Amino acid sequence: MSGKVALVTGGAGGIGTEISRKLMQEGYRVVVTCAPVFECPNLDAWKQERQAEGMDIPVYEADVSDFASCAAAVGRIEKEVGPVDILVNCAGITRDATLKRMTEQQWNEVIDTNLNSVFNMTKPVFMGMLERGYGRIVNISSINGRKGQFGQANYSAAKAGMHGFTMAVAQEGVSKGITVNTISPGYIGTDMVKKIPEEVLKKIVAQIPAGRLGRPDEIARVVAFLVHEDSGFITGANIDINGGQFIH
Repeated sequence: MSGKVALVTGGAGGIGTEISRKLMQEGYRVVVTCAPVFECPNLDAWKQERQAEGMDIPVYEADVSDFASCAAAVGRIEKEVGPVDILVNCAGITRDATLKRMTEQQWNEVIDTNLNSVFNMTKPVFMGMLERGYGRIVNISSINGRKGQFGQANYSAAKAGMHGFTMAVAQEGVSKGITVNTISPGYIGTDMVKKIPEEVLKKIVAQIPAGRLGRPDEIARVVAFLVHEDSGFITGANIDINGGQFIH
């Protein structure tokens, strides 16, 4: 896979970091995007950690909720690194509240960052993929986009919408050598999840038949499989990775 450029949005997050690491190990030229203010405030430390691991991963600032910002970032990446062959839409936030208490701002921030971002990042790279006759797109959704979750009407709606986007664009791209797929992780042992109060986390794990949280590398391995050039007959699919917590 040497030479192919893989762009990971939210690449400095818990799952995004592991995806970036795995794709580098597979021989891709990996670049990530982030919005330093709210998406990766500890960016300098993240860069130092990756360099200590021997990974030089260029980071491009982009507000995934803004189309112009995404288009500009893709333009810079393709000029400085090369055409984007693989896109992993991993950026996401939460603004949890019951619908009774949810504000319009909380709704819009999650929809803009988790769902509109998928259009904002995919459109600029999709055009080049069509021209070159090759592309791999993976959208990182969530178990809560599959089953819903109390207090997450915004998040659940956005994550469910991601797979609707996947199924539609998969049909548009497959004849041109482009695949589009979704991965829906359950509860994964990222730093964010580990900050959940211990008693609450125990209750969550008790609902997972596998008896544990998932690992970020388990998501990354499926991403690597889906973006491989030999996976061209898999498109429009959703792959649940949740330890049996939700099976449908």
